[in-house]
Amino acid sequence: MKVGIYMSKNKRGKALYTTPSRARGTCPICGSTRIKLLYFGKGPEGEKLTVCKKCDGKQQQAV
Repeated sequence: MKVGIYMSKNKRGKALYTTPSRARGTCPICGSTRIKLLYFGKGPEGEKLTVCKKCDGKQQQAV
């Protein structure tokens, strides 16, 4: 029996209702609108950014 299949998924569903604007907005890196911004990273001046899933891995190169 796999243990991981019964864990809750914190990046979709009811968990998003408690976040401001349900964690949706415009990604500062790729410019996609009305997309879920659930991943954290650092900007060029060290500020904390929230980015989309597509830009989570490439944020260091693009910023």
